[in-house]
Amino acid sequence: MSMTAALQPGAGEIRATEYLAATRDHVVWGRLPCAADRPVLEIDPGTEVTIDTISHEGLLEDQGRDPRAFFAAQGVDSSFVLDDAIALAGSDYPRTPADGPHVVTGPIGIRGARPGDLLKMTVVETTPRVPYGVISNRHGKGALVGELPAAEANVSIFAELQHTLDGLQVGALPLVPGGEPLVRFPLRPFLGIMGVAVAGDVRPHSVPPGAHGGNIDINLLTVGSSLYLPVQVPGALAYVGDPHFAQGDGEVALTAMEASLRVTVRFDLVPQDEAVASFGELVGPMAETSEFLVPTGMDEDLDVAVQNCVRAALALLEARYGMDRALAYAYLSAATDFDISQVVDIVKGVHARVRVADFAGVAAGVKHRG
Repeated sequence: MSMTAALQPGAGEIRATEYLAATRDHVVWGRLPCAADRPVLEIDPGTEVTIDTISHEGLLEDQGRDPRAFFAAQGVDSSFVLDDAIALAGSDYPRTPADGPHVVTGPIGIRGARPGDLLKMTVVETTPRVPYGVISNRHGKGALVGELPAAEANVSIFAELQHTLDGLQVGALPLVPGGEPLVRFPLRPFLGIMGVAVAGDVRPHSVPPGAHGGNIDINLLTVGSSLYLPVQVPGALAYVGDPHFAQGDGEVALTAMEASLRVTVRFDLVPQDEAVASFGELVGPMAETSEFLVPTGMDEDLDVAVQNCVRAALALLEARYGMDRALAYAYLSAATDFDISQVVDIVKGVHARVRVADFAGVAAGVKHRG
């Protein structure tokens, strides 16, 4: 493992003026914020916030709810176990077996945000807090329910963060249990959970994603990418969590390389009229990278999730570029990849990658007539 020190709360480089630590009072564990929650931080639109996130791996009951002992069994020195993870796991936080596993930091109130607006969350920086991660498969979960894990117990695979000779960060796994970590794969750190609070006074479960965002697990949301979310309550009440070092589309085993990150996120507001002109009537999350516009579709049925994603992509092309629906349908079939975000979170996710460069000669928001 190749880090000189763990990024403990408040230690190391903190990019933004606003900093939000993942203390017990600043997190929600197993659920997601709702309108009844009070913001733990309030900011103006356009503000960057540096946020500590905690991975749930090593904190859960089936792992002993003792991250120090859990990671010691993998040869991790106690100085590389996060103090905020230890404190949360050892606290009296009222999480029940019916709740989800995820720890989210927030909520953050954005002044002036109103239902009908879009909240734009841009990932400015992601920094690993520890030099390791965990990939878990639990019975009744994952893509191969009843087939894997093969043993009676749940399986949590330890993965190292390493640096190659040319300075790249990679994840590393052995070929066989107990072997040297020889299989190396690129790291692309991102937040599996980015969301806004739902209306009402009931906190939603942390596992299934939805119109609020939440556990969308879109691995394109790396540094420089943005997520647009329809604001549901005044102030938006945004939150982040479920940090990953890497994830393949599908996340088939249940989790990917789950590991704690320090992230800096910029929070911007897109007023309702501008949002409709740019994206149409968004009914769920939409991502944006330097290369792609990324509409999403979700449903417990993967076929329906694909259909919802196609409809969202059609609506986007009609609203943003004035493209005829039949022509847009043909374009999507010829030129756009539809990827499975994840199949393991009850509600399946699909996202489309619409290349922005294909529309370089078209003015956004301008209706075109033949």
